[in-house]
Amino acid sequence: MINQITKGIKISVDTKYKGTNYRNNRLHHIFGYIITIENKSTETVKLTDRFWTIFDTLNNTEIVSGEGVVGQTPILKPNDMYKYGSGCFLESNIGAMKGFYTMINLETFEQFKVIIPTFQLTTQATLN
Repeated sequence: MINQITKGIKISVDTKYKGTNYRNNRLHHIFGYIITIENKSTETVKLTDRFWTIFDTLNNTEIVSGEGVVGQTPILKPNDMYKYGSGCFLESNIGAMKGFYTMINLETFEQFKVIIPTFQLTTQATLN
């Protein structure tokens, strides 16, 4: 599991290879990931936006950005935790993701970025 703390917000990432599937007549590797967001700070924050860079060993890069995560903009009070799962498709069996969440401190209205650490996406055969 990969972890990163930015301004008291801890991001943990766990990944899992889910197999292959055809998409647009091309074979893709499917990767799932679970993100846990923990508010270790003393202030209440709200996740407003996400930004991802997804890349693989075939030099394919995809940028994903938008409001919230999985259709939600969670509010986290001190010591709250929010967990969600999502996934991506890669043409290569090796890749990585990185990014950030934009959050707002609901007490000071300060916006800030929380780093999502780079995490690897690899098939089991690659690891052996």
